[in-house]
Amino acid sequence: MTATTTETTVIPHFLNGAETTGAGNRTAPVYNPATGAVSGELRLANREDLETAVAAAKTAAATWGDISLAKRTAVLFRFRELVAAHVDDLAQLITAEHGKVLSDAKGEIGRGLEVVEYACGIPQLLKGDYSDQVSSGIDVFSFRQPLGVVAGITPFNFPVMVPLWMAPMAIATGNAFILKPSERDPSASVLLARLWKQAGLPDGVFQVLHGDKETVDGLLTHPDVDGISFVGSTPIAKYVHETATAHGKRVQALGGAKNHAIVMPDADLDNAADHLSAAAFGSAGERCMAISVAVAVGNAADLLVKKVEERALDIKVSNGTEPDAQMGPVITPASKKRIISIVTEAEKAGAALVVDGRDLVVPGHEEGFWVGPTVIDHVKTEMSAYTEEIFGPVLAVVRVEDLEEGIRLINANPYGNGTAIFTSSGAHARTFQRAVTVGMIGINVPLPVPVAYHSFGGWKASLFGDRHIYGPESVSFYTRGKVVTSRWPDPTHASGASYNFPSHADEHAVRPDGIVEGLPEQADGTDAVPGRADDATVGRSQRD
Repeated sequence: MTATTTETTVIPHFLNGAETTGAGNRTAPVYNPATGAVSGELRLANREDLETAVAAAKTAAATWGDISLAKRTAVLFRFRELVAAHVDDLAQLITAEHGKVLSDAKGEIGRGLEVVEYACGIPQLLKGDYSDQVSSGIDVFSFRQPLGVVAGITPFNFPVMVPLWMAPMAIATGNAFILKPSERDPSASVLLARLWKQAGLPDGVFQVLHGDKETVDGLLTHPDVDGISFVGSTPIAKYVHETATAHGKRVQALGGAKNHAIVMPDADLDNAADHLSAAAFGSAGERCMAISVAVAVGNAADLLVKKVEERALDIKVSNGTEPDAQMGPVITPASKKRIISIVTEAEKAGAALVVDGRDLVVPGHEEGFWVGPTVIDHVKTEMSAYTEEIFGPVLAVVRVEDLEEGIRLINANPYGNGTAIFTSSGAHARTFQRAVTVGMIGINVPLPVPVAYHSFGGWKASLFGDRHIYGPESVSFYTRGKVVTSRWPDPTHASGASYNFPSHADEHAVRPDGIVEGLPEQADGTDAVPGRADDATVGRSQRD
């Protein structure tokens, strides 16, 4: 396919508070997937650009991490208002470079704003613990400090939401953040950088560094980068985790998915079909939480497939800027070719092609990267339509006899990102939610993306690292804990230092039976503080 070329714009980096074409001389084309036209020329970083970004971030982190929480939250509140005021601008950039419809692009921004709003509560989220008088004159307290310089490597499918899942929490906790967005749809990230600066964020605290594998490897191995957040495919997530951890970095790397939705015979099948269609074909299936496998249980299968077929045929596929568009194109010609190949393989292997979107043409946009909604029935688990993360508008239907077989099917899959069940039975729902080895579960909800004050993350090959993204776990990820044991002795008294290992009972004698002597006594001669020195549940006197 030969893409149409129109007037292009140069898409710059945003380094140390300013837009710049950088020192690198390599570029990459950016396409409008709906037309096939080249719309932009992206500047790709070289090593000098990487060093510039990291040095600026390191300098900025040294002061930003000491800025008061009140000043940090003031910037976050202003940033939130600026993003909300520029939703239309951001959505248009997303649609022009990704292809998703404008309403979907605005929904993406809304979910990102939820994390910004959560980050605005960082003073509460960073509160530590304090234990008074753990021993005579000794107190213990804890607090958290930022890692320093952290980087986010984000995918094409959510060019605003995923960066907003990372950067606000990293910045709120006191870090400097370098964003390496996807080369496919990079323009929205530059607008986000402008809004951060307009909100009053100091130069170097948020930067955008465009690049390819050379830039990614530079971030993964640079000695001054302390943490890496990544969202993408499982093979790359595994590589990112292994490489960055080998270089001493903290890493959260979210990988791919093969999300199943079990549909029970007792479910409202119209409701299930509505949500399956939306979850499978929304954003052309280019979501890590898209439902790509419908697990039809027993006699629900035939009627469910018929209802999904009706809805798939009714979807309006067009340029995302058109007001009635429900689904746009896929991201690249290569993606289109791969999706069509997998569908063709399934058909040849004996699956039933219920709705075929391989030959879709959108009038007036013949050069666009189009694949229509596709439904494949009687899919077997050895077919590539089941084993591969297709990342396209394809719903595979697998038939099982009962709920237990459906759960075994899900648990045998190497991915564990999201899953759902459609049922009217609370017993079925409870069995399902406790038995599946998946991180995010929906009960009659097809896209169970947690709200901002929970954390997002899967199991198995869908996550590398032990901390999920955004929510409470992001506070832990972007900070390190310190515990301080403090004594301010009266200078008129001896220090009481000892060569023995320090213990809270050092000031008391401990009898062979475990009773601590020297504690205040009650009038009857028994210890005023119940409990043995070695077992707080057993009394010191009467209970011995």
